[in-house]
Amino acid sequence: MDKVFVNETGNATPESKQLGLYIHIPFCKQACHYCDFHFSTSLGKKKELVDALCKELVLRKDEIAGVVQTIYFGGGTPSLLNAEELEQIFTTIAANFNIGKNPEITLEANPDDLTEEKLVIFANSKINRLSIGVQSFFEEDLKLMNRAHNATEAVKSLELAKKYFDNISIDLIYGMPEMSDDRWKKNLDQAIALDIPHISSYALTVEPNTALYKFIEKGVVKPVDDAVAQAHFEILIDRMQLEGFENYEFSNFGRQGYFSQNNTAYWTGKSYLGIGPSAHSYDGSVRSWNINNNPKYIEEIQSNKLPIERESLSVTDKYNEYVMTGLRTIWGISLDHIKINFGIKYKEYAVEQAKKHIEAHLLFVDGERILVTKKGKFLSDGLASDLFLINLS
Repeated sequence: MDKVFVNETGNATPESKQLGLYIHIPFCKQACHYCDFHFSTSLGKKKELVDALCKELVLRKDEIAGVVQTIYFGGGTPSLLNAEELEQIFTTIAANFNIGKNPEITLEANPDDLTEEKLVIFANSKINRLSIGVQSFFEEDLKLMNRAHNATEAVKSLELAKKYFDNISIDLIYGMPEMSDDRWKKNLDQAIALDIPHISSYALTVEPNTALYKFIEKGVVKPVDDAVAQAHFEILIDRMQLEGFENYEFSNFGRQGYFSQNNTAYWTGKSYLGIGPSAHSYDGSVRSWNINNNPKYIEEIQSNKLPIERESLSVTDKYNEYVMTGLRTIWGISLDHIKINFGIKYKEYAVEQAKKHIEAHLLFVDGERILVTKKGKFLSDGLASDLFLINLS
């Protein structure tokens, strides 16, 4: 039976604008070697932080009008939240926002947190989707990444999670140093064997100021090889297609009925409100982001201040973002949309810039849409940047 999110602000109307809520939980048990997201390994201020999140929800309840259709707990490690903290957040949302019918509510979780006791808590809450950070089913990969779980816990957590949730996604990372094609195939074999309906899969990237960056710089770990990453991506594409998954966005593969509504809303330009330190928001014209410092965030919110920076997007900015996100998806970019929303000059520019990539079989045209071919998928970000417009007078 679907979980119903009862709210106190009235019923949604069909024509209402859809809105996503993102809640950033900036705590982790330990730092992964590749991660450059904002988080703290000290849980001492967790209660204060949750109180601040709820207060920010109240302070910003009228910032973006719309019906909340997705709620996403990201991090950090949201699975560190307890039942009382989750209930506090859900109660605040219900009291201050218009909630749509049966919204998708996702919580990111790490395998080491997913005990049966914790899964019961999540299943008894409003959460109806889990995104589990497996990353790999192999011990050597997990140790290199400094993940808090081991390979056995990865499998056990998914077997347990399936007892309580139908809608489950896992993250897997490819292109790692020392990861052979065979090991990558076995990672996919394990995910398929567990019958997981959604897989988000990312090439390992080396970000500055991470432990992995320093290890590579010192020669302790081999550099990431783009050719290996591309080979793994091609293996991924072929295997997922064979198994009936749709590659609906560059890094995301879902069975029918299991596409992420939250992420799809991002890629199609819908508005979302980001709550918590470092969280980003978008209302269609303005992007904003919160300070990425937990104590300062808490202090500002307690003082009824919003620790936010904002950036108004020009028409060109919006066009570039539309091209970047659209070419990563199965829906591509619509020339009609570009003409209506940005102007005929932008449409003509997109068509002209796309020509050489169409001739190279990296892009193709389907009616009024430009899409990426299978051959061009791994290059989609580069293809998009070639259609970017720096300045159009």
